[in-house]
Amino acid sequence: MADQTAASFSRPTRLHLAGIGLLVFAIITWHWADFVWNGAVFTVEGLIAVAPLVVPGILLTAWIMASGADQIISRAFEGHMARAILAAAAIGAITPVCGVTVLPLMVGLLAAGVPLAPVMAFWLSSPVTDPAMLATTAATLGLAIAIGKTVAAFGLGLFGGTVTAFLTAGKSGQSALRKNGLASSLKTRTCCGAASFSPRVWLNANRRETFFRQGFATTRLILICLIPAFFAEFALNQALTPGSLAQYVGADKWWAIPAAVFVGAPAYIDGYAALPLTRGLIDNGMSPGAAMAFLVSGGVVSIWGALAIFPVLRLRPFLLYLALAVTGSLVAGYAFGWVY
Repeated sequence: MADQTAASFSRPTRLHLAGIGLLVFAIITWHWADFVWNGAVFTVEGLIAVAPLVVPGILLTAWIMASGADQIISRAFEGHMARAILAAAAIGAITPVCGVTVLPLMVGLLAAGVPLAPVMAFWLSSPVTDPAMLATTAATLGLAIAIGKTVAAFGLGLFGGTVTAFLTAGKSGQSALRKNGLASSLKTRTCCGAASFSPRVWLNANRRETFFRQGFATTRLILICLIPAFFAEFALNQALTPGSLAQYVGADKWWAIPAAVFVGAPAYIDGYAALPLTRGLIDNGMSPGAAMAFLVSGGVVSIWGALAIFPVLRLRPFLLYLALAVTGSLVAGYAFGWVY
């Protein structure tokens, strides 16, 4: 009886919350119609812009789950933690993927039982740079900063993966995922034998169903993560300008590097757009170390990265991710400033 009573109250409560949310959104839209409209247009344009990168990641994740490749990948990491962390950090530092692009694959690997440590290593290193970003950074900010950023990305992944390995003691990555509809919808549901692997998923009805179910789940997850992230980017772009950031990170003072991480990084959304912004800050007196801290932390501590990861990771792994990203970015900034 108590369970039935609780269930009878749960549905109205959710409906009431949804109604309140719609009412608040209607009031905001009424009072700031231009802001909401422009933000919606910016969000749609952002979704279209990242689709060529995100869609292949979704399809790849669905194929991995449907073909049984996730079980093979999971077993490949067993007993080789140090090698897996090293490889994940190196691959993440040179592959052209960002935190959102790799999100469905990383969640899929965690759901398949891959330890959190190598996933963390890749997750921390991958958003910082890639070959195209290396060339663009060299052209915009100089070769020294471009190389330093790549080295910092590898070091950040290696540092984060190693610390995570010590703290989690090789626990299954499933323990890092939230027990909600978003994360659970991505967990492996083996229907064709745990050890079976078949790359031609279209030949088997069960594998086809898994492919489409997984593709739908990851698409839903990506949209839920990206829509608020793009709107947050629009709001930050409206509130912050290079001039407003310069007063915090533009001067070469003792607090310039911490300020670059804690003040500048949340406003850093797009890696390519951040390069001319960083160039302007350097021209206005930003130290090389602060510039490196800003570039490294921006990829992993930004609103973009945080909102993409928070819905699927439990609070402790999420806070660990942020702590490792902030600590590694500070170290990268001070180290580059000392070397430079």
